[in-house]
Amino acid sequence: MRKIFRWLCVMGLGTMGLVHSASAAELINGVKAVVHTSVITYGEIESDVAMMAEDLYRQYGRQPAVFQEKIEAARRESFERAEKHQLILHDFEKKGYSLPEVVIDEVVNDEIKRYGDRATLTKTLQARGMTFEKWRQQIKERFLVSQLRRKNVNQETIISPYKIEEYYQAHQETYQVSEQVKLRMIMLNKNEGASEEVGMTLDLAREILAKLKAGAPFAEMATIYSQGAQRTQGGEWGWTEKSVLRSELAEVAFKLNPGELSDVIETPQAYFIMLLEDKRTAHVKPIGEVRDEIESTLQQQESARLEASYIDKLRKETFIRIFDY
Repeated sequence: MRKIFRWLCVMGLGTMGLVHSASAAELINGVKAVVHTSVITYGEIESDVAMMAEDLYRQYGRQPAVFQEKIEAARRESFERAEKHQLILHDFEKKGYSLPEVVIDEVVNDEIKRYGDRATLTKTLQARGMTFEKWRQQIKERFLVSQLRRKNVNQETIISPYKIEEYYQAHQETYQVSEQVKLRMIMLNKNEGASEEVGMTLDLAREILAKLKAGAPFAEMATIYSQGAQRTQGGEWGWTEKSVLRSELAEVAFKLNPGELSDVIETPQAYFIMLLEDKRTAHVKPIGEVRDEIESTLQQQESARLEASYIDKLRKETFIRIFDY
């Protein structure tokens, strides 16, 4: 509780005009909302937000106004999750559903395995100040909610070919691909320092290029000589857009023809030799390449729509009172 109180003070509930700092401790146990007969407290929300605050601070700590907005958004999302959780639990109870305790025991035992064993779990819960019974109740409720959500929201949704085609035509810019080249590259670091060593590296690059022009396999030469990250793949870069390459390399690569070698290319840090295996002009990915991606996107959209509809229906059927301080 002390940790949560400190969190509230640090995040400045008082400075947001919600409460005076002297009453913050009381607010921790204050009621944020009642859903049917279940209570959601401010403390539950702040405890949830506190788990995200560290990551948010790392990202936005130097932008206080943005950080505060993110924290407020986290509070709203946390409350919405808690509200949905209670609405679905009430729906489960109202409809007279039940699950045998043996099923819950199996779920709990699976969760215990994630901690290694019961003893390790017990120590973890003690560190959190939580009893095993409370933890088991949370696991049970989470499972019940997931089952009812699956029944009402995550049911199998069939996306018709017409919808996929319609989405594809409406989002052509999403599947636009810039001009690309398929490359292999050999990179030799200059070994900054002695100009003599740099000269030796350039001589080696020229020697490798001569061998390549004489017919040595590029992949083999790359595996032997390249100091680039793709060495073990024979210097293969695969299909590459201009924006991925540094300008000195891109300027040469996109002027080569398939099967053509570059000369030795010098950059401040290294020497490069490139083989252009193939190239393709800017184009829109054919629908066959993106069909699965579109289907997944449409299924997610449909699930979101079904969940919103389900939760709206529960809100209309359930007593809800929200307390703003």
